Amino acid sequence: ALTMFSMSSSVAQEKVARPEQSKKTRVREDVLIVYVSRTENTSALARMIRDATGGNLVELELETPYPEDYDRIVLQVDRENKRGYLPPLKTRVKDFGRYSVVFLGFPTWDMQMPPPMKSFLSTHDLSGKKVAPFNTNAGYGVGKGFDQVKALCPNSRVMPGFSTRGGYEKEGVMLTIQKERANEVRVEVERWLKSILEDAP
Repeated sequence: ALTMFSMSSSVAQEKVARPEQSKKTRVREDVLIVYVSRTENTSALARMIRDATGGNLVELELETPYPEDYDRIVLQVDRENKRGYLPPLKTRVKDFGRYSVVFLGFPTWDMQMPPPMKSFLSTHDLSGKKVAPFNTNAGYGVGKGFDQVKALCPNSRVMPGFSTRGGYEKEGVMLTIQKERANEVRVEVERWLKSILEDAP
């Protein structure tokens, strides 16, 4: 059973496979940031990474969005994990082959990687790419998430991940990475990014 969720609002949008690019002058065309979010905390990290790298930003969306109700989504994700079900994605990433560095962002759901991120990794070949996972959670840690990245990207160079506390939807705590805490987390993220991007491909 699910012990915690820390997810960001996955309301379906019209855009599909159109990466949101940084407004920075210097853009790294080889960096892609893919993420799943519900309480907007993972989204906050993804945008920090976009701002620091100039990479392209893509939020994963499902063909059939998850219910908004917390208890219903907990039950649905629990069933999907038990069955190994991979929900079909609405999102498609154009020219995926041109990216050499892929950041994968997700909250901890059911003490593991959310099913939509599993769907993405099962439908995109990350062989030969540098993969850097990042995570938000309700205080219980990343669970099996980073180990699952390694298992699902056997031919990628998986870098050490970044994890920090986000929301705790079960207790009504939603976006926490904002204001002063956002500034603190940004410093940590940029320190982590330095080790990822300065390391040889």
